[in-house]
Amino acid sequence: MDKPFKLAVVSAGTSDPSSTRLLADRLAQRVGALAGQRDGSVTVEVIDLRQLATEITTALISQLTGPKLQQAVTVLGEADGLIVSTPVYKAGPSGLLTSFFQVLDNDLLIAKPVIVAATAGTARHALVLDEQLRSLFAYMRALTVPTSVFTAPEDWNDPSLGRRLDRAAIELLLLMESGFATKVRDESWQSYQHEFGSAGGTEVSIDLNSDLMRLAAGGSAA
Repeated sequence: MDKPFKLAVVSAGTSDPSSTRLLADRLAQRVGALAGQRDGSVTVEVIDLRQLATEITTALISQLTGPKLQQAVTVLGEADGLIVSTPVYKAGPSGLLTSFFQVLDNDLLIAKPVIVAATAGTARHALVLDEQLRSLFAYMRALTVPTSVFTAPEDWNDPSLGRRLDRAAIELLLLMESGFATKVRDESWQSYQHEFGSAGGTEVSIDLNSDLMRLAAGGSAA
């Protein structure tokens, strides 16, 4: 059997128990069950943002990365796929969740497949997923699966929720099976625009002797 796929689950739920975490766990369970039906397997690492709140704030204001945040970065970097689940507050995703992704390296999630999911107290917030979370991951150059999963209170007992969970799960699994993210990184990494120093030493070559770089370093152009 091939090695198991690594699935990272990011939950921005703040209560305990949390409907946001419950939704993420149900999605992860469906991905694992479907992988098992296809003679595969999935290992799951959960990133609970409640436990990282202080380190996320520190990283925002000082660019210092604490040990728990660094471990989360490692988990995301090694993941074959992601499930990201957030509560919705005042017509927007959790500020904790957006802050977390704002402090990450822009190159970390290139081409990785992602399920986006959200919980809210009313169905009026349903478009937050497509209007805000998809754009966030598009900026990070990740690949959101076609099916997003939103749940309001009335959805938990609706049979259609199970069908949406299965649809999103198989989409993520198929993308992980395809190896798309690895192939993109292996064959097309140089074609992406990288910030200097942002790619862990794998960024494209930069001419440090150019006029622009000398000016940026406080020197003078030739």
